[in-house]
Amino acid sequence: MNRIDWTGTQPQRATRRGIWGWMFFDWAAQPFFTVVTTFIFGPYFVARLTADPVSAQTLWSNMATISSVIIAILSPILGSIADQSGGRKPWIGFFAVIKIASLCGLWFAAPGSPVIYPMIFMILASIAAEFSIVFNDSMMPRLVGKDEVGRLSNTAWGLGYLGGMIVLIAVVALLAGSPETGKTILGLDPLFGLDPGTGEDARITGPISAVWYLIFVLPMFLFTPDVKGGLPFAAAVRSGLREVRHTLGELKQRRSLLRFLVARMIYQDGVNGLLILGGAFAAGMFGWVTIEIGIYGIILNVVAIFGCVIAGRIDARIGSKATILISLTMLLLATLGIVSTQPGSTLFGLVPLPATDSGGLFGTAAEKAYIGYGLLIGLAFGPVQASSRSYLARSVSLDEAGRYFGIYALSGRATSFMATLLFSIVTYTTGSSHLGMATLVLFLAGGLILLIRTPYPADRA
Repeated sequence: MNRIDWTGTQPQRATRRGIWGWMFFDWAAQPFFTVVTTFIFGPYFVARLTADPVSAQTLWSNMATISSVIIAILSPILGSIADQSGGRKPWIGFFAVIKIASLCGLWFAAPGSPVIYPMIFMILASIAAEFSIVFNDSMMPRLVGKDEVGRLSNTAWGLGYLGGMIVLIAVVALLAGSPETGKTILGLDPLFGLDPGTGEDARITGPISAVWYLIFVLPMFLFTPDVKGGLPFAAAVRSGLREVRHTLGELKQRRSLLRFLVARMIYQDGVNGLLILGGAFAAGMFGWVTIEIGIYGIILNVVAIFGCVIAGRIDARIGSKATILISLTMLLLATLGIVSTQPGSTLFGLVPLPATDSGGLFGTAAEKAYIGYGLLIGLAFGPVQASSRSYLARSVSLDEAGRYFGIYALSGRATSFMATLLFSIVTYTTGSSHLGMATLVLFLAGGLILLIRTPYPADRA
């Protein structure tokens, strides 16, 4: 297997240990997104931290909006600085400290406490997590040849989902207790004497994700080779800022690459919206607590792992673009299904559903329909992101990977506040979170249409 050396000039053999170290970054990072943002702490924030779930959904969306704006502004600058300074690991280490400290702070988000503090901690953790991803992603083109980045990216993404699922299962089975009985789904008392009545089973996910990240990010630091050399920090900052301006001007001539980044910017808004708001939307509609949300998340993550494995093979066979188009179509259908589901019907009232609750988990037909649509999301939202990463890796050279993955992060966040902001505006104006979620269709469909006519790889004219 041909590898690329760390100066970007000659191919050489890279150790398997170095490849696995890089992939373990996704394993380490994913519990924050799976357990904290999407399935446990986010729904807890919406359903239990305050007395008004609709206004809490707006606050959660506003948190995501603020994070996205900061990430969008600074990611290209940091990516360009990384190209000039050389090493990526020092940056990942710096942001790891911020992320770990912020996640530990979520423990203090008890019901009735001021929401400003968990919002600040989530903003800091989100920013640190995304900036770390910029530097980690920019290492990928140096690890394998362009013909293998699709499989590598999807495998790493699937490994991340496996890590997130393991933490999620542990939370649901051993920590998350029913507010009525105080027992976990296995009938056990929550570990560490956690009190579900005060949300400790959800609040503990912050510190758990922090410890998980601290342990499992170490293989990347120990075994994955980094770029050596480069400019001193101050000179790298000055040169990096110049490179940002140059890169943005350069995109005017690289029309195909610009088209891909714009398409990705649009559809990633919809993907981010589903990840950030999906669990909270279900919690608000069905009154799901930690156990229900957690099991729903486990189902999605199991499906997501298989989705990434299958997508890795599809990407290697027919390319990243086709993989993304298939995934976007599935996400679009799933989103339409979700927003069409009410307690007594689905598909916008065309399919009536029994309103009776059979008892137990997911006792209504509407909840089962919601899970069915969620399976499509589970299959697709990993591949659409992993293959987007490999699409760019196949479209840029090694010496420009940092700055273009910074622009890539910008394309994923530059307007992502539009999805959450539009959700907030529509939900607040109409009082309907269903109409708010429906706005995500605009982003998924718009990106899909634009990507269809984008060349692949994007360095083609």
